[in-house]
Amino acid sequence: MDLVFPHTFVPWFRSVAPYIHAHRGKTFVVAIAGELIAAGKLSTFAQDLALIHAMGIKVVLVHGFRPQVEEQLAAKGHVSRFSHGMRVTDPVALDCAQEAAGQLRYEIEAAFSQGLPNTPMAGSQIRVVSGNFITARPVGIVDGVDFQHTGLVRKIDAPGIRRAVDFGALVMLSPFGFSPTGEAFNLSMEDVAASTAIALQADKLIYITEVKGIPLDPSDPDSDIDQELALADAEKLLASLPNPTQPTDTAFYLQHAVKAGKNGVDRVHIVPFSVDGSILMESFTHDGVGTMIVDEKLESLREATSDDVGGVLQLIEPFEKDGTLVKRDRTEIERDIGHYTVIEHDGVIFGCAALYPYPEARTAEMAALTVSPHVQGQGDGERILKRIEQRAKSMGFDSIFVLTTRTMHWFIKRGFQQVDADWLPEARKRKYNWDRRSQVLVKKLS
Repeated sequence: MDLVFPHTFVPWFRSVAPYIHAHRGKTFVVAIAGELIAAGKLSTFAQDLALIHAMGIKVVLVHGFRPQVEEQLAAKGHVSRFSHGMRVTDPVALDCAQEAAGQLRYEIEAAFSQGLPNTPMAGSQIRVVSGNFITARPVGIVDGVDFQHTGLVRKIDAPGIRRAVDFGALVMLSPFGFSPTGEAFNLSMEDVAASTAIALQADKLIYITEVKGIPLDPSDPDSDIDQELALADAEKLLASLPNPTQPTDTAFYLQHAVKAGKNGVDRVHIVPFSVDGSILMESFTHDGVGTMIVDEKLESLREATSDDVGGVLQLIEPFEKDGTLVKRDRTEIERDIGHYTVIEHDGVIFGCAALYPYPEARTAEMAALTVSPHVQGQGDGERILKRIEQRAKSMGFDSIFVLTTRTMHWFIKRGFQQVDADWLPEARKRKYNWDRRSQVLVKKLS
């Protein structure tokens, strides 16, 4: 049996903790392609989703069943028909879809009922709830093609789903809907997932798919993926692509991601099921493994609010412990939070700095400049510094200064000059710790 060593486990666990805090109580709509189940990955995926559920995240699971329906049709000697990227659901195809959905619901419920000792499912106690949460309407006749029992989502019972997830259940939706007259319609997993995420105003919509994400070069599916795509850019890309006919077409999942993004879902992910643990890596690491479509770039540089106190404390604590920063208690940070600028990514604070004004000397101190070790070297420190300089200029100051014991060269490279401690404003000089012997560095603001 392999040992888990503290020098690897502890830093890793600390690195994911900000995401655990950020996602707790949030709602994720997770859509899985039927190909995931056909590939034999349901058991491990259920374990990963159980971990997400255990972290206090509310989960709605939507499953697809394309390969399973194809298998049922082939067994009956019936040929599939597609048009406009949708299945034409005749009575035989409808029967096959219902049989496939029933079998998959059974398999999914069984997967979440696992409880073997020494597995991630031990003690999970996940209750799976499904029901008639979807009202559908027929696609009808399009360009002369009668889609028969193929439908589109008309309405999602959002209050009913919320009651179930608030009770602690995992809600499972099959791609079926019913009309007010009780007629059944075969829906697409992608449409159901996007419509559900919009109705719930979910925090995340995650497609676990047979594709690895949105390629940087749509003409070359094997090119590297675009890890983060702004919604406006995603719309432009979608407009430039031909209408999709296959799930592997770039526009296939992108069209649903754009629809969700335009209707209030902040983050939509397209993630490959071929990567083991992809949903965990996408949700709990900085870069993830798929493509994230967001209404704007996730990295946000802004002034801090009272809601950021906990994130700032968590960020600076390791640097206080090793002596890089002076110890600040929570009361002090709560009092001074208006002085702070923070940089965040996907709701997690990765950098901060405070600006303390000394108007009588026409200068201000930049303090507690911190960037998480997990993202150092990406320029976040310089972005925070520039924002602090802008704030100081707008307040009419001629300079900013810092006190440091370990990072003097970083500041000198960025235009700071070392001065004697006697240079400090009188009010700051009275608080100067002569035992710490911090270097004083000043930068004039042009």
